[in-house]
Amino acid sequence: KNEEARSRKSKQLCFRYNQPDPRDGEGRERLGRELLGGTGERLWLEAPIHFADGCHTTVGDHFYSNFNLTVVDDGRVSIGNSVMFGPNVTISTTGHPVHPYYRMRGSPFSLPAVIEAGVWIGANVVVMPGVTICKNSVIGARRVVTRDIPVNVVAFGTPCRVLFPFTD
Repeated sequence: KNEEARSRKSKQLCFRYNQPDPRDGEGRERLGRELLGGTGERLWLEAPIHFADGCHTTVGDHFYSNFNLTVVDDGRVSIGNSVMFGPNVTISTTGHPVHPYYRMRGSPFSLPAVIEAGVWIGANVVVMPGVTICKNSVIGARRVVTRDIPVNVVAFGTPCRVLFPFTD
């Protein structure tokens, strides 16, 4: 029952967030802070947004997400400072078993997703359950991130893989 109430509240807050005057930045920021489990300074989410629960997602200072952010946060999603998302980014902490016996019985699982400080995620990226994208890395557009990405790299391809590191 508690999960149903939490999910209903998340859907109501997302609906309200996606409806107001786009010039009302303060009102949107207030709704975003009410939706999420924790936020830093300067939260900006371009509408529309979609969260399964919202309360399981925390973001650091100076977070920006472009249009159509979808977060399936049945498990914990942790996003660091100075992170930017392109349009149509999806983060999912939830998966379902491959074996049909367990899948048909509604046995989903959740693994945390971690996006560290300074990360830039391009348009149409999907981050799968259990993935950590380490500090300052860049994920190219239209990628599916199925495994951890180390610090200070550019990664793309399908599935997403490190192409090259970068330094100062």
